[in-house]
Amino acid sequence: MSESNAVIFGCSGLTLTADERAFFAESRPWGFILFGRNIADRLQIADLVAALRDSVGRPDAPILIDQEGGRVQRLKPPLVPQYPAGADLGALYESNRGAGLRAAWIMSRLHAFDLHPLGITVNCLPVLDVPVPGAHQVIGSRAYGPSAETVAQMGRAAADGLKAGGMLPVIKHVPGHGRANADTHFELPVVTASRAELSARDFVPFKALRGEAMAMSAHVVFAAIDPASPATTSAVTIDEIIRGEIGFDGLLMSDDVSMNALSGDVATRTRAIITAGCDVTLHCNGVRSEMEAVASATPALAGNALRRANAVLAAFGMPDDSSEAGLRSEFEGLMAAS
Repeated sequence: MSESNAVIFGCSGLTLTADERAFFAESRPWGFILFGRNIADRLQIADLVAALRDSVGRPDAPILIDQEGGRVQRLKPPLVPQYPAGADLGALYESNRGAGLRAAWIMSRLHAFDLHPLGITVNCLPVLDVPVPGAHQVIGSRAYGPSAETVAQMGRAAADGLKAGGMLPVIKHVPGHGRANADTHFELPVVTASRAELSARDFVPFKALRGEAMAMSAHVVFAAIDPASPATTSAVTIDEIIRGEIGFDGLLMSDDVSMNALSGDVATRTRAIITAGCDVTLHCNGVRSEMEAVASATPALAGNALRRANAVLAAFGMPDDSSEAGLRSEFEGLMAAS
C-alpha cells in the first residue's frame, strides 16, 4: 500500500469539506471511522465513504464503525433495524447455547448486509469485556455476560459472522474493560484485581480470539501490571500482557485518544500511545484542531506496525452467499423465543 501514517481519523459531518480533503491528503491517515454525525441516508454514507478514500488516494483504506447493537449503534432505524444488545444475546446463550451462538453469528452477518454495500469494511465488534458486579455501566449491557466462557464463545461467533459478510472485526477493549470503575470518556479507571484474577477471567476471551486481525486497547490502569499508566500507554501492559500472555499479534489501535482517561494534550497522548507499542492511534471527534495536533505527533507506519496493517488489508474477503431475508427471519425467530 502507499505510505500511510499510524492514525485513524473521524470527520466532522455528512460530507467531506474541502479543508478536510486537503488535510487528509496531507496527513495520510491509514483509515477512517464513522459516527452518528456522519449518518443520514444510504446514498450519503456511500458518497462520504468514497470521498474519504479518495482524499488519501487509497480505495482499500479501512472504514470503521461501532455497530454493536443496543445503545452503541451508529446506523439506526429506519436505515437498519434496532439490534439487541450483547447482554440480550448472552442471555439467550445461557438458556440455549446453540441458539445463542447462532443469533450472535447471524446478527453480525446482518450488520455486514447493512454496512458492506456502503463501503464500510470494519465493525468494532465484538466486545470481549467481562463485567463484574459494581463496575461502571459504560460497558454494562454491551457485554455478553459475566462469564468469560460466554463472552469468548459469543465473541467468536460474532467475529465469524462479520468475516462471513466480507468485513473484519475489532476485538475490544484489550486486555479487558469489565472491571473498570469509571467511564473512560471522562476519567481514568484503576483496576486493583491481582494478575492471577485478571488471567483467570478478564484475559480469557482475548486469548480465545487472539488470532483476529485487529484489537482496540482499554484506557484502564491495571495496578498489578503497571500502576502508573493505562493499558493504552503502557509498554509493560502491551508487551507483557497483550503481545505476551494473550498472544495477540494483530494490529493494535488505541481507544479514542480524545477520551479524558488519558492525560496531557492530544499530541502528548498520541506520542505516548505509539511509544507504548500501539500500532495506530484512533481519533474520533472530527475536530480539526485536535486532528492537526494528533497528526503532528503521528509517525508513518513502519516495521511491525506496517506489517500488521498490511495483514489487515490482506485479510478482507468477499461476502458469502447467505440469504439476507432468510437470516433476518431466522434471527427474529431466535430472539422472539428467548
